[in-house]
Amino acid sequence: MTRMLRVVVAGFALLWSADVLAHHSFSSEYDGEKTFKISGVVTKVEWTNPHVRFYVDVKDADGTVTNWNLELASPSALARNGWNSRTLKVGDTVTVLGYAGKAVPTRGAARSVVVADGRSLFAGTADDAGGAPQ
Repeated sequence: MTRMLRVVVAGFALLWSADVLAHHSFSSEYDGEKTFKISGVVTKVEWTNPHVRFYVDVKDADGTVTNWNLELASPSALARNGWNSRTLKVGDTVTVLGYAGKAVPTRGAARSVVVADGRSLFAGTADDAGGAPQ
């Protein structure tokens, strides 16, 4: 094998391994047995790969506001489920059903989201713990 071919092969192997290491499995970060339901106001939306993220301010019974960090599927998976980059907007009031984070109590994997216009959209992927929690 020529030196140039070895360099090219090594480069592709390095790029592939970086993608594999950057992605995570559902069960490594979220508890498929522990669900949540929250309602609040969207404060930020990050429409990026590998997963879309959005943040919601949730007001507790005592008035304390907590910002939740919520993960969705990839942009392409969400598009197949009726989403686009304008589905969630800062200031929208949403209700989120999802699976709790293992390490951070205000982090979760959103599986369905009721958006401002009343539509309920599935937000999950085939690799999560299943369909939307009840």
